[in-house]
Amino acid sequence: MKLLLDECIDRKLAREFVGYEVKTVPQMGWAGTKNGQLLALAATEFDIFITVDRNLSFQQNLPDFDIAVLVLQASSNRLADLKPLIPKVLAVIPTAIKGQAIVIGT
Repeated sequence: MKLLLDECIDRKLAREFVGYEVKTVPQMGWAGTKNGQLLALAATEFDIFITVDRNLSFQQNLPDFDIAVLVLQASSNRLADLKPLIPKVLAVIPTAIKGQAIVIGT
């Protein structure tokens, strides 16, 4: 399964996803790409998009995109605040449904 981390998430978080192929938006050369276009690009190569953008599911019609979205909700997007969410994220990944968003918080 291939995961894409949004550019607002520390790339070091990728180390936590052992057993998954993980790339970041900047690694793909997509930094600065708007959400709709980014989701369309991501859907061609990835299974799950991980972001901290709480508005994404309201701004985009997710069923139009062939990718699942995981929205991380922590007090900030700092690595120290996001790492505690990883066990929940790893538990949700196998059941994530393309075209839907799942919010994962503390």
